Amino acid sequence: MLSDAKLRAAKPRANAYKLTDSNRLYLLVTPSGGKLWRWSYQFGGKQKTMALGAYPVVSLLDAREKRDEARAVLAQGKDPVIAKKLLIHENLAAAQNTFERIARKWHEVTKAQWARVHADDVLRSLERDVFPAIGPLPVSEIPPPLILDVLRRIEDRGALETAKRVRQRISAAFVYAIAQGLAQHDPSERLGVVLKPLRKGRQPAITDLAELQRMLIAAEEDHARPITRLALRFIALTAVRPNEIRGARWAELEDLNGKNPLWRIPASRMKGGQDRKEEIGGDHLVPLAHQSVAVLKAIWPLTGAGTLVFPSSRHAHHPMSENAIGYLLNRAGYHGRHVPHGFRAAFSTIMNEWAEQHGKEHDRKIIDLMLAHVPKEKVESAYNRAAYLPRRRELAQIWADMLTAQLSPPIVLLERPARDMGAHSRRRIPNPVPADFRFPLLTG
Repeated sequence: MLSDAKLRAAKPRANAYKLTDSNRLYLLVTPSGGKLWRWSYQFGGKQKTMALGAYPVVSLLDAREKRDEARAVLAQGKDPVIAKKLLIHENLAAAQNTFERIARKWHEVTKAQWARVHADDVLRSLERDVFPAIGPLPVSEIPPPLILDVLRRIEDRGALETAKRVRQRISAAFVYAIAQGLAQHDPSERLGVVLKPLRKGRQPAITDLAELQRMLIAAEEDHARPITRLALRFIALTAVRPNEIRGARWAELEDLNGKNPLWRIPASRMKGGQDRKEEIGGDHLVPLAHQSVAVLKAIWPLTGAGTLVFPSSRHAHHPMSENAIGYLLNRAGYHGRHVPHGFRAAFSTIMNEWAEQHGKEHDRKIIDLMLAHVPKEKVESAYNRAAYLPRRRELAQIWADMLTAQLSPPIVLLERPARDMGAHSRRRIPNPVPADFRFPLLTG
């Protein structure tokens, strides 16, 4: 049996020699003074030798432990040297198969099933929230607590629905890894039950003016079609329902060159049952602030020759996608915090607070009327939808002045690209309307 004293005392000789320990472990002392641990064994009827490291980096106790581990592998009918090489190969492969690499492969093979905007949104959420934290780690070695920490950070900023969606995307990447033989299980599979529940009821909306402005700035600076950016600005200014924006027609717009520009949304396009849609005098009247008219001037070179103000990118006679504005808000990082419909809650909350602060309690019912709300005590068919139009126009202008105080002019939204552009982009920016532009007579 060897001891540390014997190992330290071993001196080099003209020829290499062995100092033996138990169970075929020995130290090979070379003429140059090297002290190398070796273990001899038989496998398949052949005598073999396994290197266990150099003394004193590998101590006597370490060498014996390595020998015992190799003997256990040999007892399983495996060649310890080959098993060691396979383990090294597996470790190297695991280091190369990071979560980010596997997640990008999953995204690449899956994105054909999605709309391009949604595919971009999925990848961006991973790049923003997931890859910085667990992207460099081997996909086979990520424990659930690390993933939960990623999701908790998303929850902490109030994006509860985003956290749930990100968990689903992480899980899908792990399922892909399992199918490729790169992972044994999905550590995110059971984390959904410990995430915070979504608040049910009202749709998510930001109702603080400063934060609302920050959201609009972030969204308008993100990649999107100019029509989508301008539609976002227009729905924020008018606080109408998303479907009413999508179906907006140039023929519905009145007096755009005059002092009282108006958007007359036909009753047939308003929310409600058949009685509401067939109501005589039931058109919803939306007074337009001068900022809203500026949006229409910005978009005129793009869509003024058609019927729809905000048409589809593929078919000019079809409305824009019902998800376009929502996806833009999601990509800007507001998934679960604000939806297109949320501008109605924002307008109602902020303007009612303004009315209270300025002693304009009478404006509360006018604000409801601007949102096409009918007071409960009123009979639907007898309600005057054109009431208080001058005051509604004043409130629309007050709202627009507050909302756009920090925003770029609409013409800037026309110039921003829809995606990353190369140094030699051939993108053509439509010429804006001249300063003295006047809308032509718009008819249905």
